[in-house]
Amino acid sequence: MFIDSHCHLDLLSEDMATVLARAKNNNVQHILNVCVKLADFPAVLKTAIAHPNVSASVGLHPNEQEQVTVDQLVQLGQHPKVVAIGETGLDYFRSTGDLEWQREQFRTHIRAAKILKKPLIIHTRAAKEDTIRILQEENAQAVAGVMHCFTEDLAIAEQAMAMGFAISFSGVVTFKNATAIQTVAKQIPLERLLIETDAPYLAPEPYRGKPNEPAYVKHTAEYLARLRGEPIEVFAKQTTENFFKLFTGASHSR
Repeated sequence: MFIDSHCHLDLLSEDMATVLARAKNNNVQHILNVCVKLADFPAVLKTAIAHPNVSASVGLHPNEQEQVTVDQLVQLGQHPKVVAIGETGLDYFRSTGDLEWQREQFRTHIRAAKILKKPLIIHTRAAKEDTIRILQEENAQAVAGVMHCFTEDLAIAEQAMAMGFAISFSGVVTFKNATAIQTVAKQIPLERLLIETDAPYLAPEPYRGKPNEPAYVKHTAEYLARLRGEPIEVFAKQTTENFFKLFTGASHSR
């Protein structure tokens, strides 16, 4: 059985029932539906409520300049189907200029997560040093979380793991030109590793360039197991256990 630890079901263009049926047919046991805009949260939560094997998060993608407060996130994050805060973090690739607003927004999410005692979903792009620094300054290890769609170097992974964070790999790791990420993926302890689709984005081989969906997490899992020299049964079992250990609220909705 596999877990899609990060996707955006409500951004998929295909019928939800069809997508979830294909996921089930590919042994995807649970899906974490991740929020990127507060305006989208009602739909994200509605999907999770409607399906026992879907959980939700609440948060603002780092490129979203919408204002959010700790109190707002705490209020929205109290629902039992909300198992994480995020995705949040820093993205200096798409945003330019004075990005102090982005750093403050990141801190807001961490503070809300600590109040709720729920883990964080971290997005970082072209901002690895500041991401780690803020996580450390805000004592994010109190709740930990996951470094989603990881594409950074081993040193950043090790600093994140030192704070209790899991490292999640998407279909990017299957790309032929992703040799640096593949090298890192071989060195992450299995008990700290998660898999994801980030659907509808970043479909793995052999679907690269096409819309992604939770069913395809199987291909990322099989690739990583081969890369690491681990039986797929062992890899699938451990990454599933890792997910439910981190996102404890999800275990009640399986």
